[in-house]
Amino acid sequence: MARAMKVAIVDDEADMRASISQWLALSGFETETYPSAEDALKGIGADFSGVVVSDIKMPGMDGMAFLKKLMSLDSGLPVIMITGHGDVPMAVEAMRVGAFDFLEKPFNPDRMTELAKKATNARRMTLDSRALRKELSDGSTIMSKLVGTSPAMERLREDILDLGQADSHVLIDGETGTGKTLVAHALHAVGPRASKKFVSVSCAAWSEDQLSAKLFGPGEDGAIPLVEEARGGTLLLEDIEALSQGLQARLLTFINDQGLPPETRIIAIRNQQAQDLTLEQSLRPDLFYRLGAMTIVLPPLRARGEDILQLFTRLSEQFSEEYGCDAPQVTAQEAAQLLQAPWPGNVRQLVNIAERAVLQNRRGTGSIASLLMADNEASGPAMTTEGKPLKEYVEAFERMLIDNTMRRHKGSIVAVMEELCLPRRTLNEKMAKYNLQRSDYV
Repeated sequence: MARAMKVAIVDDEADMRASISQWLALSGFETETYPSAEDALKGIGADFSGVVVSDIKMPGMDGMAFLKKLMSLDSGLPVIMITGHGDVPMAVEAMRVGAFDFLEKPFNPDRMTELAKKATNARRMTLDSRALRKELSDGSTIMSKLVGTSPAMERLREDILDLGQADSHVLIDGETGTGKTLVAHALHAVGPRASKKFVSVSCAAWSEDQLSAKLFGPGEDGAIPLVEEARGGTLLLEDIEALSQGLQARLLTFINDQGLPPETRIIAIRNQQAQDLTLEQSLRPDLFYRLGAMTIVLPPLRARGEDILQLFTRLSEQFSEEYGCDAPQVTAQEAAQLLQAPWPGNVRQLVNIAERAVLQNRRGTGSIASLLMADNEASGPAMTTEGKPLKEYVEAFERMLIDNTMRRHKGSIVAVMEELCLPRRTLNEKMAKYNLQRSDYV
């Protein structure tokens, strides 16, 4: 059960403080009271884990000044203002400043409880979103697997955090191997349904009859249909373009019967390389517009620039630890080849290259270049159709080199300076340029 959220009650009248506190405590809230705005500010700051109920007319700092101060500390903090009779214009001004809502004296205690519940729910969502964003920057959630600092990946992470909080169905599009299933899991993990079931099925892996039974029943041996198993949570439909017309109609009926907001969220994944038709051409229009109201398109690896080198470094370190050997050192020529490769298999292909590179390095044979050449001969041309300025290749390699050296020396600036023959000031400037923090390596 979720822990009760705090309600800070600020009023210069002791009887009013006690009355509100008692009522909210009986309603399941954890309360704390303050006789003045000045006292309250000593205990309330940014990221305060609760909401505030405050009178407007108070000696010293009045409610309006208090509200403005709270909004400057944390604009996402819900503040419920209590006004006297005839102070409605002041309450309207408070709403303009940023108050969550207001109550006019004498107020119905049930109305106070209702507003407090709405405010705490809003506060919980705000704090959860902030925590998720902080965890994302710390690399401590499922989203830490979405490696990269390219603009495309920054936008992707923001899209996941934003759409994860929404109720609408989501369509994920992109080439094979770009991480569409991982993004689907992330959307579920960062949203309000995270504690609910996440159920997935590939529409291309089963015959129409089998898929119909799995989705809608009756299932084999009395198995629960997936639409029931996922109720209240998320249903992931991979390879949505393979869904037959008949099952599209049943899925549309299921979606329409849920109403708004939907009880079960559907995330649909399309494999761009499955066929020549666009997704809009593959699905009946009414289903397409229900599923495609919110869309995330994953960037191909070849469009992510130096993310390729960051990913390769991360993956080769993981595999070197797994196999008990050193990670391969990437030369400038190999870095350029990694950046220029077409990557038709995207991240999935890069994972394979990194693992094989580690195994080669353990045996003391082969090179990254030879692995790329073998892959390119099997998959297509050796270079992308668009070249990059020399400056981009140099900067990407330089960042990777400093990053790798910092990792090996566990953040020792002196050791990195000696190995790379860089003066302290130059190293500091380059680390700032590439957004590398020493604390990440210690």
